[in-house]
Amino acid sequence: MKKLNESQSTRKLEANNKFNSETGRSTRKNVCRVGFWAALLTSIIAAASLVIGFATPARAGPLAQPGSIIPYPYTNAASFIPSDYIWLYPGILLALTFAVLMTCIHRQASEDKKIFSQTGLSFALIYAVAITTDYFIQLAVVQPSILSGETSGLSLFTMYNPHGIFLAIESLGYLMLSVSLLFAAAVFAKGRVEGAIRWLFVTSFVLAIGSLAFFSMSGYDIIAFEVTILTINWIVLIVTGVLLSIKFKRAM
Repeated sequence: MKKLNESQSTRKLEANNKFNSETGRSTRKNVCRVGFWAALLTSIIAAASLVIGFATPARAGPLAQPGSIIPYPYTNAASFIPSDYIWLYPGILLALTFAVLMTCIHRQASEDKKIFSQTGLSFALIYAVAITTDYFIQLAVVQPSILSGETSGLSLFTMYNPHGIFLAIESLGYLMLSVSLLFAAAVFAKGRVEGAIRWLFVTSFVLAIGSLAFFSMSGYDIIAFEVTILTINWIVLIVTGVLLSIKFKRAM
């Protein structure tokens, strides 16, 4: 009787181990599948943001060209709607896909690196909330207010104001993205692909902080820093998105 009980316990243990093993493999496969598409979409959307962003002319601040400048109070912009606001749509999508990508990176990280990946994910969520809120306000509040002529007190919120709330929140959001990449860099250490990802993540943070210090000490408008940090992060996400998709594809 004792041997029979031991045999039954052994079979149950083996069945549980097999179930846990199969569940673990299925979970890893799902993480890699989602991570692959999130990385690929991050690269594509970042490229779209870069192209559309540079195709949209600056209409205020030091980068604005003569003839395209919108003067204070920056509310005479009805003729530039919706063309000047198109770049906000991929910006929102990029924030969402990057949050998913960082979630997958966290799930794939080894146990001793999860403190770094989870911290990176936390900063990625701050970036996503800041950017989606900031951009959606432009699309749902500022844009229709300009079109309807309800412009009282709007100058502080419009994206054309080089000293406005929009640029401040956007710059903060992309700084949080840079910090997220810095912590995520600690997860990658094996092979040339991971080494390249790690190097690009760290470099983007260094360049972001360096540009913030440079423009702050030089007395430039925040719009100069905004353009710089967006360009840095978009380029890094284009390249690392491709590299991460390769990594997840191999793991899958």
